[in-house]
This record gives sequence, structure tokens and C-alpha cells, in this order.
Amino acid sequence: MNRKPIIAGNWKMFKTRDEALYFILKVSNNVPAIKDVETVVCAQAPLMRCLVKRQGENLRIGAQNMHYADEGAFTGEISGALLQSYNVDYVILGHSERRKYFHETDEDVNLKLKAALKYEIKPIVCVGENLEERQSNLTFNVLDRQVKKAIEGLSEKEVKSIVIAYEPIWAIGTGKTATAQMADEACGYIRGLVKQVVSLEASQAIRIQYGGSVNPKNIDELLSMPHIDGALIGGASLDPDHFIYMTKAALARVQK
Repeated sequence: MNRKPIIAGNWKMFKTRDEALYFILKVSNNVPAIKDVETVVCAQAPLMRCLVKRQGENLRIGAQNMHYADEGAFTGEISGALLQSYNVDYVILGHSERRKYFHETDEDVNLKLKAALKYEIKPIVCVGENLEERQSNLTFNVLDRQVKKAIEGLSEKEVKSIVIAYEPIWAIGTGKTATAQMADEACGYIRGLVKQVVSLEASQAIRIQYGGSVNPKNIDELLSMPHIDGALIGGASLDPDHFIYMTKAALARVQK
């Protein structure tokens, strides 16, 4: 099955409004057509509205987090209804930094995923092991638990619509990158889990990204792997020229 590549930038807590506008104006008309590659920028919440207004035809804006409740006394959180009203298309869920620093659980991720789908926001669900788990040969155990819990209670149609990002924690922001073969093995395992738990059709349709120190030097090799359908990019997505390069690397994969 030909799956459309998805390149997503996670800006984390970087960029002021002026810096974000400079980026979006430089990038929005220089990314591939959305029919070929989905290009997403996930920004801090106060930036999303001004970015949506300027995203252009082929770029989409995403959030970095959301709450699973429709509304309520949750100071500092963001509701799905608010994101929907801003015409935000994507949301990152379960990023390792959210799990580590804000103690998000697998159960939280599952609830947030369901809330995102309720509000017609496409979830990018992050999973991955830490260094100790990798060294102890527990990578697949971690993926098994995180993936199965994330998609628990979802229909086949819903599973087909989400994106899973395999992000080994030991490779995020460290400069260390899983080899293309290691990344593809993990993404292939995730695809196999979806086949086991949901269906063959769902496993063929779901898109799986790799994330973890992705940059212009390694993007081509990563995207050449059969189970890797794109990238969730941190630091390298802050540079507009680097980001454009990586979206065009995804387009080159489509055109082969």
C-alpha cells in the first residue's frame, strides 16, 4: 500500500511570534503539495492562531498537547474544542517529555487520543523506549504496552486515521539517532502489533513516523525504509531551510 508521507515539526518551547511568522512565511509556499506529502508544524499554543491564518495551501498546523476533558477546571490545559475552533489539524500526544516531566500515563494518552478524534483532530501518538530499556532488550515490551493501550477501544477506521511516531527516548535531542535499520525494525514491530490487535488492513494503512535527532543528513536513509512513513522532527525543524529540505526528501520518496 502506498502511504502518504508525513513530515511534522515539533517546535517544543521555541520561537517567539515574530520568529514563528518569519518561518511560516518562508516555508508555506515551498513545501510539497499536500496530495503528495503532509507537512505539519506543531507550535506552542499562543502561536497556533496566527500560524493557521498563514499556513498556506500545503501546510498544516498542529498542537503539542491537549486535555482529554471537553472543558473544566484544568488551569493551563487546552481543550479539543478550542483546537477545533482554531482549525488546528494535528496534535502530538504522549511525547516522552510529557510522560517524563508531566507524568502522563498510557491511560492518559488513550483518553487524549479519543478526545482528539472526537474533535476531528489527527493525533500523532508518540511511543518509545529509554536507554535502559533498550540496553535491557525491552524495546518491544515497551512498544507492546504503549501501542496496545493507546489504541484500546478504537475502531478499525479510527486506527487507520492516526499517526504513530516511534521516538526512542535515548535519541531525542541527544544527537544520537537509531540506525535506519533499528528504526525500521521498531516501526515494523508496531505495524505488526496493529495487525495483531486490529486488522491487516489497519496495519497497512496506518502511518508510522520515526523521531529522534532527525536532520537533513539522515532523513533520506530513514525515509528509504519500508515501514517508515515520515518523521517527527525536533531541533532540525526550527530552521526553515532544513525543514523544507526534509519535506522535499519525502516528496522524492513518493516520486521514486
